[in-house]
Amino acid sequence: MIDASLTVETAETIPVLYRWPANAAFGRTVPKTKFYEHGNVRTALREKFVGDIQRITWAYKLADDTIRLRGTTAVPELQIFTLETKGEDVSRDVLTAIDRSVHFPIIFEVASNDRLRMVAAQKTLDAKVPKIGPYFTTDWQPPDAPRRPLPTALDLPSLYETILASLLPVTMRVGETVTQATERLGRARKLEREIAALNKKLRTEPQLNRKIELRKQIKERTAVLTELINLTPNNKE
Repeated sequence: MIDASLTVETAETIPVLYRWPANAAFGRTVPKTKFYEHGNVRTALREKFVGDIQRITWAYKLADDTIRLRGTTAVPELQIFTLETKGEDVSRDVLTAIDRSVHFPIIFEVASNDRLRMVAAQKTLDAKVPKIGPYFTTDWQPPDAPRRPLPTALDLPSLYETILASLLPVTMRVGETVTQATERLGRARKLEREIAALNKKLRTEPQLNRKIELRKQIKERTAVLTELINLTPNNKE
């Protein structure tokens, strides 16, 4: 069996909430129907909006004219949206629908039953429809949990990169970008699934020669997984 300490699924992010600058406060409630107007939203998704969300607030706008950090075509502004839920949480489909309808990167704060979490996905704007990566989140925290100042940054892209990095369930390697770390995490999780499937086969395989082959495959994949999770990559990589 693979050592659980090697898995990335059990990795925890450092609980962090940021103290968004007062100058960037926007505080505008956005009707849920606004997100229906951008493309065809199927009935099931509309029902999730209705069932999951109590209120959507465009809380902060981080831009050159609010926090004096230069934007680029890749990251012209950063928007902070607060989602107040009706139930325990908000579905990923709803997050994605909001993300796709706003042509700026978004950092979400989800507020549910006196608890709060920050969640975001890396968004690429070089197409008509933004490309949304996998979502990463902090653990749930009390709404009055201490907030830290925004990371020091030279411009909006570097601020966005640092905020996303704080959400990743793996520690980034020196010189690694969020995109590279996300890809590494994806490969690691794929290997975890493969190893779990091989272990399942091993438990029921009656033939000795086949058991030996399965153990060999598990060992090989575990070595690659260990390399992916290590902070310092092997020079052969």
